[in-house]
Amino acid sequence: MIRKKLKKISKNDKLRTFLHQYKIPKEYLSTNRAMVSKGILIGLFIAFIPMPMQMLAVIAMMPFFKFNVPIGIAMCWLSNPFTMPPMYYLEYLTGSMILGNKIAPVEMTLDWFSTNIDDIFIPLYFGTLIFSIVGSLSGYWLVNHFWKSSVKKDRKLHRDERKL
Repeated sequence: MIRKKLKKISKNDKLRTFLHQYKIPKEYLSTNRAMVSKGILIGLFIAFIPMPMQMLAVIAMMPFFKFNVPIGIAMCWLSNPFTMPPMYYLEYLTGSMILGNKIAPVEMTLDWFSTNIDDIFIPLYFGTLIFSIVGSLSGYWLVNHFWKSSVKKDRKLHRDERKL
C-alpha cells in the first residue's frame, strides 16, 4: 500500500518541476526499494546518535551515498524531544552493562550532566553504537522484506486476475 503511494507521489508533475528548477538529482527522491531502504538505514543510524542537528548529518551523507533523502530525514525524527531521554538512557544502560561499568543514578539536570559527562560518555556512545547498528540494519531488512512480499502479492493477484 505505502509502496504504491510513494510511486504515485514520485510521478507528480509539481515534484518534477521542483527537481528541475532547483537542479536536484532525481535519485535523492527516488522511491524504489533500494533507495527507500537505504534512506531508512541512514536515517535510523543517525537517529540513535546523541548529537544536535541530526537532519544535517543525514544531508551530509548525500555525496557519499545515494538514498531517498526525505525518508532519511523523517527517520531521524524518531529521536524527538519526547523520545530522546528514554532512548539515550537505555543506550547508556546497555553500554554500561556490556562494558561492566557501575551505573550511576541519573538526574535530569544540566548540572548533573556537566559533572558526570566523563563517567557516562563512553558507555553512552558504546550503547549508541550497538543501537544504531542493530536498529538501522533491522529497519533496512524489514523494509526490504515487506517491499518484496508486497511485490510478490501484487504479482500473484495480477496473475490470478489474468486467469479469469
